[in-house]
Amino acid sequence: MERALSGILITGTSHVGKTSFAHSLADKLGWNIISTDDLARHPGRPWPTMRPAIAEYYERLSSETIHWFLKVHHQNIWPVIGRKIEDEIHARRPFIFEGSALRPEYLATLNTAFTACVCLYAKAGFLQERMHGGAGYSKAEAPHRAIIDKFIERSLRENTEMQAAAQTHHIKLVNVADSSAMDALYKDLLRRAIRETSAQ
Repeated sequence: MERALSGILITGTSHVGKTSFAHSLADKLGWNIISTDDLARHPGRPWPTMRPAIAEYYERLSSETIHWFLKVHHQNIWPVIGRKIEDEIHARRPFIFEGSALRPEYLATLNTAFTACVCLYAKAGFLQERMHGGAGYSKAEAPHRAIIDKFIERSLRENTEMQAAAQTHHIKLVNVADSSAMDALYKDLLRRAIRETSAQ
């Protein structure tokens, strides 16, 4: 018999729609929603405004170093995330946890008997177009574009690495550009979560 869900964990790179998808589920279920960004923040997207510290971060560091720092940040915050997940499960508080720090290789270390793990992804062109639109790339000045380009490169690297890690660790992968696949995922998670809600 299928186990009922106590939690849903949603990962993926920037701009795949983790937050929107998580909120859609949480609004329907009435579950608590947690974001890894609320636990510890890393330099993120350099828009809609270009804060000086963020601009300096992307200007001074190479693309390789920027991606390395992101992975180090995820590694450093994982113990905090892991404890938070365990606390929510032990307290029997149904939750939805979203964020790119929920890396597939870390999710694979959890006892996921009572949780559903999903990694959202998209093809590079789809993500780049989405980020260009959000950043107002076509109207940005050249220096600003260069910074946006570094953020996008970092995110596309993450997208590729997360797909590979999800496949290696048997984490469910769903292409956000496939509306039928996303709809099926949404319905499946609701079905499994409502079993838990009804059982309480």
